[in-house]
Amino acid sequence: MKFIGRALLTGLVALGISPVAAQTPGGVINVATVGEPPTMDPMVSTADLVGIVTQHFYETLFTFDKDWKVTPLLAATMPEITEGGKVYTIKLRRDVTFHDGSPMTADDVVASLKRWMDLASRGKQTASNIDKVEVVDPATVRITLKAPYAPLLALLAFNNSAAVIMPAKKMENPLKEPVGTGPYMLKDRKADQYIQLVRYDGYKPREGAPDGYGGARKPLLDEIRFVPVPDPNTRIEGAISGQFDYVDALPVEAYDRLKGQKATQPVVLKPFGWPVFVMNTKQGVMANVDTRMAARLSLSMEDMLAAAFGSTDFYSLDAAMYPQGYVWHTNAGTEGKYNVADAEKAKALLKKANYDGSPVRILTSRQYEFHYKMAQVAAEYLKQAGFKVDMQVVDWATLTQRRADPAVWDIYITHSPFLPEPALIGQLSESSPGWWSTPARKQAVDAFNAESDPQKRVELWANVQKVMYDETPSIKIGDFNALAAQAPKVEGVVPAPWPYFWNVSIKK
Repeated sequence: MKFIGRALLTGLVALGISPVAAQTPGGVINVATVGEPPTMDPMVSTADLVGIVTQHFYETLFTFDKDWKVTPLLAATMPEITEGGKVYTIKLRRDVTFHDGSPMTADDVVASLKRWMDLASRGKQTASNIDKVEVVDPATVRITLKAPYAPLLALLAFNNSAAVIMPAKKMENPLKEPVGTGPYMLKDRKADQYIQLVRYDGYKPREGAPDGYGGARKPLLDEIRFVPVPDPNTRIEGAISGQFDYVDALPVEAYDRLKGQKATQPVVLKPFGWPVFVMNTKQGVMANVDTRMAARLSLSMEDMLAAAFGSTDFYSLDAAMYPQGYVWHTNAGTEGKYNVADAEKAKALLKKANYDGSPVRILTSRQYEFHYKMAQVAAEYLKQAGFKVDMQVVDWATLTQRRADPAVWDIYITHSPFLPEPALIGQLSESSPGWWSTPARKQAVDAFNAESDPQKRVELWANVQKVMYDETPSIKIGDFNALAAQAPKVEGVVPAPWPYFWNVSIKK
């Protein structure tokens, strides 16, 4: 994943930020986000916004370093792996306390992992591979797998549908009191106004230097306020006026306006990720594979990307799930299935599928303006192919709730950063909204997940991508770069897909 590492380093230098410079503790920052998180329970949601906020007060056993390698966080070290890759023995840090003052023990970890396997889409994905999770002693847990499962550590490290550690006595569903181990703790939440985090004075960072999401996490700020600002123009004006110290997910056309401003400056993450149309394979119009392929063949990815991002400085056509520069890059399965925009081919497939004219319910949000713009273009191409389209524009929190119900949508629009481990891609989980579950998926994904040899996994990933194109559980639109804004007075922010604000301070 050195490609992302270079991109993040470039952003760091461009901002003139030195992560090793002396920083002054104290102060408050206001962070504008695209909206209100649907929950403060990171296990039960795959929304990036939930992970961005909750990663400050909940932590996982492992996380990712600056090169996107798994590194310990609440675990003391990387696990001891024995019995041919089936047994993971994990030593825990002994200096960790929860925000209620109680020490973290193996009992809390085991209870948390069991809750994760019961409730989280990625936990459910993992649970079928796990034989047992048990306490060895107060500072050691053991995970025994049914068979080797290569993505385990990446799944335990991911902050999305996250395997966070909670006190065993405070893990109701739904959560009544979010209590974590992180450098900040939740003090107050006023719906549609702000989420207030304050420094946890009992926090003990890991030793050593900051290292991506890993290493030392120092709570230098007194307070972080996440402010939901659904309207993108309001976020832009708030950045320029100095109302917000960091603004996430800005429309890329704002770049020229942000340049040269005194109160803010643009932050570009290049490459960031990929927009995706997720198909409801469980029921409704898109449960038929021919209908899904008809949708794919009808679309012009080029027109959607141009409408969403304007300049090719911010997007590129790319059928591969990972762009060049990533070890996972392959064009397997993509030939003749990307950026086709052939209405006649799509109509032929719709006839084969006996499409009855039922509306295709497209679920999207204007909080990510590029989602909405792509949806508008897609709707016209789908209509030309013979689909009837029902565009449903809702706020992001509502979208994340509705997508959990297969009865109310056919396509929803989202995006993802390029993830360090392909098994983290949501559509590969049978329990993720979309619910892709076929024999071909199982054969390809299971083989990929069971292989531990890195080179063989690269070859097996090509098979997974081919099945994704053959069965179309989702449609990748292309690659895009992301834009944020940051006040010059804020130092220590490292550009990252899920921005974090430990090790961040305000210049005095």
